[in-house]
Amino acid sequence: MLVVKYQRRIERLIARMVRDVDLVQDIAQESFIRAYRALPQFRGDSAFYTWLYRIAVNTAKKALVDLKRDPLVTESARAGMNDDDDETSRPERELSDGETPDAVLASKEIAQTVNAAIEALSDDLRQAITLREIEGLSYEEIAELMNCPIGTVRSRIFRARESIAQRLRPLLDTREGERW
Repeated sequence: MLVVKYQRRIERLIARMVRDVDLVQDIAQESFIRAYRALPQFRGDSAFYTWLYRIAVNTAKKALVDLKRDPLVTESARAGMNDDDDETSRPERELSDGETPDAVLASKEIAQTVNAAIEALSDDLRQAITLREIEGLSYEEIAELMNCPIGTVRSRIFRARESIAQRLRPLLDTREGERW
């Protein structure tokens, strides 16, 4: 039941860290196996997801370290590197009412800029902003997960948002000091 309940959240978390779809499910499975083996040590001091999250993060970090020792480029990673090669091979979606090609292009450009900005963040900033904006966790939960004071979490999220805003300013024609 726990795997069914938390699998998607854990896979999303791991995907943001690893960025290789072929490895995400393997690392998630390894995380659940480690959690199952460590279940007797779960004291209940924190929420179960917090505990499982920590196991998944540590498992993903270990996998990344192992990859650096034994670099293996998977087919999906290679495909990700060559996204620009053949635009006609990707299925195009139909425009809905009110969408113009310009609006769709602008949305794609903004999404790519946000993703690039998030990827350029340091690990601690990326983790904090992901937990807050994508996972929807509270500052208290993030502080517990990241094992740091709540003030540090607030600072990291603020710095991450500022960094993302800096990259978006040219696309949104906003001035320094304005958000969007």
